[in-house]
Amino acid sequence: MTLAAAAMVYGAVVEPRQLHMVPHSVGVNELPAACEGVRIDLVSDIHTGSLNNGVDNLDRLVGDLKRSDADVVLLAGDYVILSVLGGTYVSGATVAHHLQPLARQKPTYAVLGNHDWWKNGQQIAQDFRKAGIHMTDNRAVRMKVRQCEFWLVGIGDKDEGHPDIAFALEQTRSAPNLPKIALTHNPELFEQIPEEVGLTLAGHTHGGQIHVPIGGYPAFWFKPKAESTFVDGLYREPDGRALFVTRGVGTSIVSLRFGVPPEVSQLTLRRATQAR
Repeated sequence: MTLAAAAMVYGAVVEPRQLHMVPHSVGVNELPAACEGVRIDLVSDIHTGSLNNGVDNLDRLVGDLKRSDADVVLLAGDYVILSVLGGTYVSGATVAHHLQPLARQKPTYAVLGNHDWWKNGQQIAQDFRKAGIHMTDNRAVRMKVRQCEFWLVGIGDKDEGHPDIAFALEQTRSAPNLPKIALTHNPELFEQIPEEVGLTLAGHTHGGQIHVPIGGYPAFWFKPKAESTFVDGLYREPDGRALFVTRGVGTSIVSLRFGVPPEVSQLTLRRATQAR
């Protein structure tokens, strides 16, 4: 077997099944002392139905999330899949049913991604609500985790979810001094989010999905777009705003992961000195 063939088998069969729980420490400007150490499990791009990523893998993900010591679970969109070579469509209702045990055990909040909107986002949102998952598209939720109070500001997907940042932030005016964490699907929206939001969480990119040590991303989609700036991990702007992009769980378009294994990003919030 040639090296190229072996790499294809690994990328199609082995790596997509490797789910990693990866810890990350994330500094947030002006984070109150009471919020130091709050734990968030961030999950995106589950894409149940992609090759080697059926409901059995979803159940494994749910089991890992239930066993995690995180305080809250945030889901950043793309639970279903429009189409993928070798995949099988799994409905949003089925995904919601398998996520329900998680929502019963832990506070679970979500926004929709572009694939969800392509497959009737309103219905998927309704199915998720029935399963006990709090949908936050263009909606701010005042949260208390341990002794930490903050706003979770959900923002609709950049391309399909009619994002309304101003409307979502207007809902935080009853307690404007609480820290704000934004949850959205596409990280490119970060450039439009104002300084008052200390941390933005997103997915969508799959971390590039394919990455090789020499040559980087082999095709423009995997970046995922030629003009994309935010692909994987933590980014910080000169004004101190932070963005974290999780590499996600599933695949789309091409059922391969190489050098970018599926990940649940286990975020620990830390206080950060404002950088200018």
